[in-house]
Amino acid sequence: MLELLPAPPVDPLWDLAAEFAADPRPERLNLVLGVYRDHTGVTPVMAAVREAEIRLAERSASKEYRGLSGNIAFNRAMLSMVLGTEALTARATAVQTVAGTGALRLLADLVSRTRPGTTVWISDPAYVNHRPILEGAGLRVRTYGRLDSTGLPDTAAVLDDLSAARRDDVVLLQGCCHNPTGVDPSFAMWEELAALAAANGWVPFVDLAYHGLGDGLAADLRATRMLAERLPEVLIAVSCSKNFGLYSDRTGCAMVVGSSGKALTHVETALQNAARTLYSMPPEHGAAVVATVLEDERLRTEWLAELDVMRHRITANRADLVAHLRALGQDEQATSLARQKGMFSMLPLTPDRMGVLRERFGIYGTTTGRINIAGVSAHRIPYLAQGIAAVLETPHAMSSV
Repeated sequence: MLELLPAPPVDPLWDLAAEFAADPRPERLNLVLGVYRDHTGVTPVMAAVREAEIRLAERSASKEYRGLSGNIAFNRAMLSMVLGTEALTARATAVQTVAGTGALRLLADLVSRTRPGTTVWISDPAYVNHRPILEGAGLRVRTYGRLDSTGLPDTAAVLDDLSAARRDDVVLLQGCCHNPTGVDPSFAMWEELAALAAANGWVPFVDLAYHGLGDGLAADLRATRMLAERLPEVLIAVSCSKNFGLYSDRTGCAMVVGSSGKALTHVETALQNAARTLYSMPPEHGAAVVATVLEDERLRTEWLAELDVMRHRITANRADLVAHLRALGQDEQATSLARQKGMFSMLPLTPDRMGVLRERFGIYGTTTGRINIAGVSAHRIPYLAQGIAAVLETPHAMSSV
């Protein structure tokens, strides 16, 4: 059997991460994976999270199965945090998942089981794992939008493409801090998208992976809440990896907003059934930590303050990179980067030039030009800017890879 297995495609991000690990140069920079690092280059455990873990350890609760929906207190707290009002949470249900990726897949399976072969629209460019997850659930994938001449998403193209989305199609939207471009729609454009969804009957599917790291938690959730208020159905995949720092604890949540509580009668059971065939039930620890933080006013306040510190550091990193690029004569590229936000920035570099950046300077980003701005120590920003400027100034730079 095994000799018949064809060579599978290699995951592009983890392949680059492995290449970085094998690179002996001490000056190398790993800007591939979406992981926050502090000024020392360490991914910290947040103080609120650490205290919650100590409380849980002291409690020594049983590790008995929690059920297919996972931690109920976590689900309730996540609904409240994301949707904000009792009126919206009354129209919603949630199940704990294996991180945001698990939430995406669980909701994709829900769509596939409800309407097999549904078309899901994703942005162009999109998060690298969106298409594989959706196609793995048996869904058809189409793309909307594209980058304009300045390397930013073309607003007119997004609206024009999505005017072709039919009733009962699903449109995957990143709720904030778009991955990989770092550029979000204006709130006015979000309202246009809501109006288009209402008129044409397609269902928004919101991916929330970076809320709290863009403009602040409430501001980053504003568009998602507006969609839930104005539309009868919204799917929401939520990750706790970035804003709680629970990367390896794989903590997430799949939410469904319906027209009413009655409309949700079979939704949680359908999500449970999908989970049962994928991983049975999610791990408890990360969800218990999040529930402990969100249900305790002091811990929640401490967590929000820490989240703001992370957000401000990311913003300062981007501003510093912009300033250094301007000082090196790269005004146009600096202006483009200044309009971005969140963990990622999109460099105006082709795959070949990204290869040169990697080979000459040991600066590792994705081949599409995405770098993790949250993963750079402040003292390395000048080196990063020098590498980017040097590659931009090299005529017809070609990688030897």
